[in-house]
Amino acid sequence: MKPSFFDLTYDELKLLLTEKGLSPFGATQMFDWVYRKWVHNPQEWSNVSKAAREFFTENYDFSLLKVVWNGLSKDGTRKFLVKMNDGQTVETVAIPARERLTLCVSSQVGCAVGCTFCHTATQGLKRHLKASEVVGQYLTIQKWLHENVSMDEKLTNIVYMGQGEPLHNYENMKKATLIFMAERGLALGQRRITLSTSGLVPAIEKLAIDFPPVNIALSLHSARNDVRTELMPINKVYDLERLFNAIKKIPLKAHRRITYEYLLADGINDTMEDVVALEKLLNPKESKINLIPFNEFPGSKYKRPSEEKIMWFLDQMIKRGFTCTIRTTKGSDILAACGQLKSEFEKLNLWDKDNKPKVIPSIASSVRQNLTP
Repeated sequence: MKPSFFDLTYDELKLLLTEKGLSPFGATQMFDWVYRKWVHNPQEWSNVSKAAREFFTENYDFSLLKVVWNGLSKDGTRKFLVKMNDGQTVETVAIPARERLTLCVSSQVGCAVGCTFCHTATQGLKRHLKASEVVGQYLTIQKWLHENVSMDEKLTNIVYMGQGEPLHNYENMKKATLIFMAERGLALGQRRITLSTSGLVPAIEKLAIDFPPVNIALSLHSARNDVRTELMPINKVYDLERLFNAIKKIPLKAHRRITYEYLLADGINDTMEDVVALEKLLNPKESKINLIPFNEFPGSKYKRPSEEKIMWFLDQMIKRGFTCTIRTTKGSDILAACGQLKSEFEKLNLWDKDNKPKVIPSIASSVRQNLTP
């Protein structure tokens, strides 16, 4: 199988061209054709040398991922199940908000972290995604939107908040980020990319050294070790003290803050004790708290707090001087909200326990056919 062109960073492409006796300056034209003009057939790169066109035609794959299924939420959120060359699938979600259209990108097939509130955790880790499969989610969905919605529909932001722990797949996510940010290519600014982590301390320590500068969001969910360990088993290894010692090493530019994602689960982490613990743990000047009311999914053991309790918690944090917001729940009717993603299509309830389609048979059979490698 040919390697994917979308695994090459701009610098790697220049080096490859040099090694093959081709002009490294061709990298600029190639990135322009592929990422700005959306021309993925090397034979159509009119200002690239014939030798380079022939080399990439023969040796590199330019195919995108395959959209197996897509669903449209009543709030405009679109969820996509996409398939890779080996038949594995992940979900990615396009989330509209004012003048932004954010793509929630997956970093792994499944996840090894095992957060007890997350649907992805129920499938375990199957494998890491390659950089090309991360970039491929963006390219595939942008192409789909142009072809099926409007040429004006443009993805503007990326959040690494889909399936998987991005920092567990550090090198591939680093490479994908370099491709997203390449000036000659997609040219997404660092403020338009947000990486969310559950708290993998060794990788957080590396962030400050060699990861491209992007927005950082930490899945905190509790400022009490016992509660956080219940929600996130990773806290047994990297407790709050170790975690925050690592976070302090991340350099913050002027007026930049780390976002702390705080899942609110009824009766678990929404008490005054939790408020006081948060106040002691975080610095209001360097922190932004994003409250995420729990999004229930089939089999989940947690419940969403009442609207009154959610607003009470928000008010308590604001009174203590914190910038605190509530993440608007998007796409929950199609299991596209935070914590609801999972690779296995059966969760969409297209088939009953006897393996008979519960919806129009042609739709169910079409999905099965698309999922076949």
